[in-house]
Amino acid sequence: MSTPIFKVDSFAEEPFSGNPAGVCLLESAQPEEWMQKIAAEMNVAETAFLVPRADGFDLRWFTPTVEVDLCGHATLASAHVLWETDRLTSSAIARFWTKSGELTCRKEDAGIVMDFPAEVVSAAPPPPGLEAGLGVPFSFCGRNRMDYLVEVADEATVRRVEPDLRALMKYPVRGVIVTARASSSGIDFVSRFFAPAAGVDEDPVTGSAHCALAPYWGAKLGKTEMLGYQASKRGGRVGVRLVGGRVQLVGRAVTVLRGELAV
Repeated sequence: MSTPIFKVDSFAEEPFSGNPAGVCLLESAQPEEWMQKIAAEMNVAETAFLVPRADGFDLRWFTPTVEVDLCGHATLASAHVLWETDRLTSSAIARFWTKSGELTCRKEDAGIVMDFPAEVVSAAPPPPGLEAGLGVPFSFCGRNRMDYLVEVADEATVRRVEPDLRALMKYPVRGVIVTARASSSGIDFVSRFFAPAAGVDEDPVTGSAHCALAPYWGAKLGKTEMLGYQASKRGGRVGVRLVGGRVQLVGRAVTVLRGELAV
């Protein structure tokens, strides 16, 4: 049997925007080494590998160099592919079993709604050299189980960050989120995400980073529903909703490539 594989632009309204993800539909579990090689071949921020089970799908995510515990845009892409290929009906909930627990996606008029854990950051002393590595001062530094998060003065500062990627690689985290309150109309906060240690110098749009950004900005702005913009070169909007200890991420996706693995 052939193995279907897709490339999907997530958190995108049109092709060639947002964050590209690979989606590989497997019939049974495959060796980790094989999945890592496929992810390296796809050469996008993350490739998702799905295996059907009675109550949903096992889901794992790989960057070109490592496996990660949580990925938003490749989960969005996975649900999109399952509905688009009629592996799930449009009214069905996409249910995934992952290293971060059970994740679900459903369709709404606003887009695909993903239910993720909140990844709250706690204030932490900045590690030596972080400010120099980012090249901009920050007013807050925090950390959760995956990343550092720093708040800078304004949206313009977020947009002009040009980090020393080699310096950021030395920290024992997945990556660094840089954020500020937005000055753009209709947007609550902006961010960028750098993860060179995970093989992704700058991620175009990072769903999992918004699991930290949502509770952080929700507390500062007094809101439970917000719109974030990730100000990378490709850029993308991520709707966020705080629901108890969970974060709902809202976005759309567009398939740009359908194929079959020849190996």
